[in-house]
Amino acid sequence: MIMWGVMPIYWKALIPIDSYVIILYRIVLVGLACLATALFAYKAKGIIDLFKQKRTVFKLFLSGLLITVNWSLYIYAVNSGQVIEACIGYYIEPLVVCIFGIVIFKERPSKYKLIAILFACVAVFIILVHFMRLPFIALCLASTFAIYTAVKKHLHVQAALSLLFETIFITPPVVCVIIYLEMHGKGALGAGEPYQFGLLLLAGIFTATPLMMFTVAANRISMITIGIIEYIAPSISLVIGIFVFREPFDFVQFIAFVIIWIGLVFFTYGEMKGK
Repeated sequence: MIMWGVMPIYWKALIPIDSYVIILYRIVLVGLACLATALFAYKAKGIIDLFKQKRTVFKLFLSGLLITVNWSLYIYAVNSGQVIEACIGYYIEPLVVCIFGIVIFKERPSKYKLIAILFACVAVFIILVHFMRLPFIALCLASTFAIYTAVKKHLHVQAALSLLFETIFITPPVVCVIIYLEMHGKGALGAGEPYQFGLLLLAGIFTATPLMMFTVAANRISMITIGIIEYIAPSISLVIGIFVFREPFDFVQFIAFVIIWIGLVFFTYGEMKGK
């Protein structure tokens, strides 16, 4: 989570390379990093054996689409000066998980979860009234990562193999797009400095590593613990957005965050009590 928290600094360092170009490279480089790791750890047989599990492969493909959308929005938010709104999304993501459980899976929420959800809704309403727009990025980040977390929780697949199959199906067309963009001077080579292109080539390692660690954690620790530690990354990113990138952060935004934090206190207390 600490690695995710400081990632805005890395993505910002790649400007002026367009966000969509960064996203395309990220997809391919994560796939290559995971392929190398999977071949080293599980050999070709491990990859082929997983291919035979059609239902699992489909779920991994779905989770791959979700995390691709999530990271694409996140990179766009960071490089367009909306780190704070991205933080809002990751703060309310654990609460979105609760809403999915109530609405879709007919789970009975505890009073603490209901209070936390209420606080989150109030915060979003305040932001909506203050800016006169729906916090689209925050809500999409929260919902896509919440669904991704739920899918990954029920998939007991080794981290490297899991991430490989999340990218393997979309990598070929993405490679074609990258080649086209570079041939026409619209890719990373024509936009950034040589050192920035070198940094971009590290995107696979920088994003695959925390995702692999998250996959391992999701299969080994409780959802309670996952929910609590998920607050670390957006907290670090929020500090970076305010004090490093100097993004606008007015009193109304501060109040909205305080309301979210109060809700998270109730959420965490309820989860720790197991009620």
